[in-house]
Amino acid sequence: MTQRVFRCGIVGYGPAFNMGKYHGEVISKTAGLELAAVCDKDESRLEAARKDFPTVKIFSNIESMLENGHIDLVVIVTPHDTHAELALKALRAGKHVIVEKPMCITVNDANAMIDAAREKQLMLTVFHCRRLDGDFLAIKRIIEGGVVGRVFHVEAFGGSYENPGKWWRSDKTISGGAMYDWGAHFTDWILNIVPERVVGVNGYFHKLVWNDVTNEDQVEATIIFESGAVADLQLSNIAIVGKPKWRILGSKGGLAVDQSGRLTLYVYSQGYRFETNVPYKGSDWSPYYTNIVEHLLLGKELLVKPEEARRVIAIMEAAERSSKSGTTERVFL
Repeated sequence: MTQRVFRCGIVGYGPAFNMGKYHGEVISKTAGLELAAVCDKDESRLEAARKDFPTVKIFSNIESMLENGHIDLVVIVTPHDTHAELALKALRAGKHVIVEKPMCITVNDANAMIDAAREKQLMLTVFHCRRLDGDFLAIKRIIEGGVVGRVFHVEAFGGSYENPGKWWRSDKTISGGAMYDWGAHFTDWILNIVPERVVGVNGYFHKLVWNDVTNEDQVEATIIFESGAVADLQLSNIAIVGKPKWRILGSKGGLAVDQSGRLTLYVYSQGYRFETNVPYKGSDWSPYYTNIVEHLLLGKELLVKPEEARRVIAIMEAAERSSKSGTTERVFL
């Protein structure tokens, strides 16, 4: 019996991090998927796609690709503010959709995307690939194994003291703000580390130094869970003093990951404190696409459900509202 092959089209082939090329390479190596088309507004990027994938069809706009590309699945690799519009066009044209993180900028856009996918009975998912990072998988395995007991406090940090640079990721109108880049990854990680309902969010956003860009200089969100557990996420371009990437406390122990990636486990037993470094495997994001095929062909549960990605957007939105109001945003997510 011949397995069905889903023909994929990539929208966005920008040079930043070469993510369009990355998606194309993984699609090409995944049984059940075929890279059939690439779309970009920039002719130089289309020429790069032609060199990387000589057999694919090339389009300068998504409308032509949707009509003439003979594709089943669209992968959106474009600036954040375009995700919702492009995803809705693809869904309404009857195509399955993968969107690069973050899903979009607003919860209203996330709702519209989810509603369109449900109406058309199509797959919609978000490329929260860093759920497959080696350090995160090791952290999750330790926590789920009960080694550190019940997690009640999580701290996460990313940043340094440097100008973020003048490009679209530093433009709040396009990017959504400083929280929407690494913050999307960290928020998704936190929600998997503490799999409980969120009941409140506090936000603290600062604009103090880099006035040549419109993103905030530092953003911080405190996430309050129903059990009373608290997570604090801080992302900064003005942090001259750094912190560990992770500091996680549980009722029987804790975890820390420093900025070099070293994972240390701490446990307390019978009056003694034990400390050990935990090795872990490297990151491999390719199983994300294997899961896509298994979901489409066999009905396997999606690795990243759209409702989970919407939850990330809701928390980031709530953090900004809290920062403006100076009060806790009461949410039930």
